[in-house]
Amino acid sequence: MALVRPATARAAVFYGPNDLRLEEVALPPLSPGDMLLRITACGLCTGEVMDWYLARKAPVPLGHEPVGEVLEVGDGVGFRPGDRVFVHHHAPCLTCRFCRRGDHVHCLTWRPRRLTPGGLATYAVAQAPAPAADTLRIPSDLSDEAATFIEPLACVVKSVRRARLRPGDRVLVVGLGVMGLLHLLALRAASSTSLLIGADRVSQRVGMARSFCDLVVDTSATPLADAVAEATDGTGADVVIVGPGTIEALEMGRQCASRGGTLVVFAPTPPDAVWSLPVHDVFFRETTIVPSYSAGPADTREAMRLLTGGLPVESLITHRLPLDRVAEGYALLRAAGGALKVIVRP
Repeated sequence: MALVRPATARAAVFYGPNDLRLEEVALPPLSPGDMLLRITACGLCTGEVMDWYLARKAPVPLGHEPVGEVLEVGDGVGFRPGDRVFVHHHAPCLTCRFCRRGDHVHCLTWRPRRLTPGGLATYAVAQAPAPAADTLRIPSDLSDEAATFIEPLACVVKSVRRARLRPGDRVLVVGLGVMGLLHLLALRAASSTSLLIGADRVSQRVGMARSFCDLVVDTSATPLADAVAEATDGTGADVVIVGPGTIEALEMGRQCASRGGTLVVFAPTPPDAVWSLPVHDVFFRETTIVPSYSAGPADTREAMRLLTGGLPVESLITHRLPLDRVAEGYALLRAAGGALKVIVRP
């Protein structure tokens, strides 16, 4: 029986805080370089509970950690119906000045291109150039659930790369939600750290992280700078990766960095947040401050390599939900308690 092409997809659309709707959204016809997917699984991103970030885009379909089956392809697409794939929701042109120097997230093609209507949908169209630039065929021995980690793990890969780790570095990861724990897993896999420290103020996350690093600091009970100083003979961490997008977390991380150390800013703050940076200290301590935003094609490929190599990401999945309960999944993330990775199966 010939496949009847779906005309619409059921999708999760954000209208505002506590206003997430499931709607039928029209699927556009395929242009050259596009392809149509049936979404089989999609992870929920903690960035999608930053209301200030989404409010300026609303109404906006959600979901950018998808795994899907190819149903139809446009002219020039190198995949076939039946292929199981990961598609990056943004994709670069690969030819502009930014792309040539590896700064794919600054490509002018990168941001406007996206999945339509998003990864939290029954079907989605991957617009060109995503199928050519940043789509990966998923091997048969990698589960759909593990493959939903490709995009978030790629962001971690980029963060660790930009930190410029050196052999023997002592690394502190501030924030032990799923992205913090992925950092710990990736850093362990890199095998270049001499001391790996995690920090959080949520007791469930502190408990979970104990098996992922050498030392876990409960910041609700112990000043982080004191704990890091004690663990490093008073010198501090060579690399500090700060996950929470707050000024408090950034300043806490800066105070833990060693002389000549690097502070990686992994999440944005609201646009009106201002960090009163003590430039005098930053200058004489030669602190390097490096933001790390999203990921590019090289990072998604390295994430796939880590996953196929056995990185144990499925241990981070705490909830599995159908699309009808997606609002419940975001509520779990918003509570910032025991929920880590929430997987939705449309």
